[in-house]
Amino acid sequence: MRLLYQTHSPFARKVLVFALEIGIADQIEVLHQETSPTLRNDAVFAENPLGKVPVLVRPGATPLFDSDVICAYLDTLHGGRRLIPEAGETRWRALRLQAIAQGLADSGIAVRWETSRRPEPLRYPALRDGYLAKITACYDWLEQNLDSGSPVHVGHIALATTLSWLEFRALPAFRAGRPRLADWFQQFEARPSMRQTPLSGETYDQG
Repeated sequence: MRLLYQTHSPFARKVLVFALEIGIADQIEVLHQETSPTLRNDAVFAENPLGKVPVLVRPGATPLFDSDVICAYLDTLHGGRRLIPEAGETRWRALRLQAIAQGLADSGIAVRWETSRRPEPLRYPALRDGYLAKITACYDWLEQNLDSGSPVHVGHIALATTLSWLEFRALPAFRAGRPRLADWFQQFEARPSMRQTPLSGETYDQG
């Protein structure tokens, strides 16, 4: 399998951390691809009409895209404990946390468009502030509701890779005043799967 990847994408990193956690990363060739809505990457568009990474290119089968879908597929390829629980409240808590992480990352990306990526005359401060409020609300919710004591699942991986990316991009800090969240993240960040997948690189919106 080939994973179309980006070294500064929280979504792509989530897939690779997931693969490492379930022990099948050695079955995947990782290929870095730069993508942006304003800078077309034909190699990625050839596999995903959305033109985004991550994309999992499978021999003899159609490509899969979107980190949630790819992780769900990878979870069927190993014989260990499933990282996407199959039933009950454990499943819904994991998927809910994954959704929070997805929303956090999307909000962070939106803030970057309104602070650094979009030409300054076209930026919309009210939209930036709205997304910043969402980020803060998510941090506060996580401090109260994160199931930090449960076995590692897809929601934890999604959250850790998102929080790491938010720090990498110098977006609103989450550690100050949130000791439970900060302690959980510090412990998760020390896992081998996180240490083996450091974020790096800049976003290129123009050639």
